[in-house]
Amino acid sequence: MFFENTLLDLTARGLVLSAIGLAWVTLLIRVVGLRSLSKMTNFDFVMTVALGSVLAAAVTTDKWTTFGQCLLAMLGLFAVQWLIARLRKSSDGFETIMQNRPVFLMRDGEFCEDVLKETRVARSDVIAKLREANVLSLAQVRAVVLETTGDVSVLHGDSLDEVIIEDVGND
Repeated sequence: MFFENTLLDLTARGLVLSAIGLAWVTLLIRVVGLRSLSKMTNFDFVMTVALGSVLAAAVTTDKWTTFGQCLLAMLGLFAVQWLIARLRKSSDGFETIMQNRPVFLMRDGEFCEDVLKETRVARSDVIAKLREANVLSLAQVRAVVLETTGDVSVLHGDSLDEVIIEDVGND
């Protein structure tokens, strides 16, 4: 690809193709936006794994056509991610299809045992999150929510505006 000498060619390909590949991914992230690196939904996780696989193929290829195909595949992945983000923003129905709904793990100081079982979240994990959020009494807990990204949000205090939890399901 670069040199007749195999060792020199391997070294040059490893360095040059890696630099070009990383620069390309950086450019695509700049164009698409930081959404590409945010907390991940299921789709974002698949996108990230696919992008890593294509980048790995790009930096280990020995043919310019394969390298170009990998760069186009990266562009395609980012284009699909951009399109999905636009569709999710403009359509509640599409949002529902693409993303899990946040659910209550606790509500008003009470554990939602059926949801804990369904989501396979241990009660001890919720208690650990309560400690992390400096909750001193279960009576302070207005809600504990398993978010679409897998994060657990602890809402505690004297009151809770319903708008904050309007999209949370009781599944």
